[in-house]
Amino acid sequence: MSAKNKTVDSKRIERAVREILLAVGEDAQREGLKHTPQRVANMYAELLAGMREDPKQHIKSIFNENYDEIVLLRNIPFHSVCEHHLMPFIGSANVAYLPAGVVLGVSKLARIVDCFAHRLQVQERLTDQIADFIMNNLKPQGVAVVLEASHSCMSIRGVKKPGSVMVTSSLRGIFKKDSRSRNEVMTLMHK
Repeated sequence: MSAKNKTVDSKRIERAVREILLAVGEDAQREGLKHTPQRVANMYAELLAGMREDPKQHIKSIFNENYDEIVLLRNIPFHSVCEHHLMPFIGSANVAYLPAGVVLGVSKLARIVDCFAHRLQVQERLTDQIADFIMNNLKPQGVAVVLEASHSCMSIRGVKKPGSVMVTSSLRGIFKKDSRSRNEVMTLMHK
């Protein structure tokens, strides 16, 4: 991925995949594999599309509202790619904020999750990036983000513990400072 023009170097990925196929003893030209390098390059372009996306494009729909209670979007499905093994992790996100005069179009919360998830990631950083972006750009009274995900790098290789779920949270503002507010948002997230 070139930071300058933000494009995927598909040909380079294709060459690398051919080398991997050869390194594991496969015939990269056999019928079932001859188009695999191109498919893998296309897959990475899709899975990592967030690297070429500015999340600020998703906060253009901000509305002035005097709503002063929690806004929560629960069970947002997401997938990302673990930067350690280049394997997917799949889960759901709960994203909440306490407005301070403005609210965001509801679909935009899901788009923000996807924008940051569609990058090489670790779940902890992904959780923080979502929370920090909303806090820094919406300027709400508080933000709470909880992600739950199953990591294929842990379920099908290494320790081989399928079904295990990693949970991460990031709290900002009032949700971090005030236990009553934190308890309220966590209760809403887990109803």
